[in-house]
Amino acid sequence: MPLFMDHHKGVEGLTAEAVAEAHRKDMEIQDQYGVKYHRYWFNEDTGEIWCLAEAPDKEAAEAVHREAHGLVADEIVEVKEGS
Repeated sequence: MPLFMDHHKGVEGLTAEAVAEAHRKDMEIQDQYGVKYHRYWFNEDTGEIWCLAEAPDKEAAEAVHREAHGLVADEIVEVKEGS
């Protein structure tokens, strides 16, 4: 299944706890869309979040975020795993 990296930019009030909660919500519903969110990274200072997911397409990955918590990514790109 394809891998996608999404990037959320300038999320106001970003905290580690808020990102963890959003990720938990993604994981609760991801199976409905055939998506598997693997990991996320964030920078509290810039309000940026990156999420790595397996999904049938980027629209499915976006749908999980939209339904789970409403924080839709600014961009989603297909990526290949490297070393």
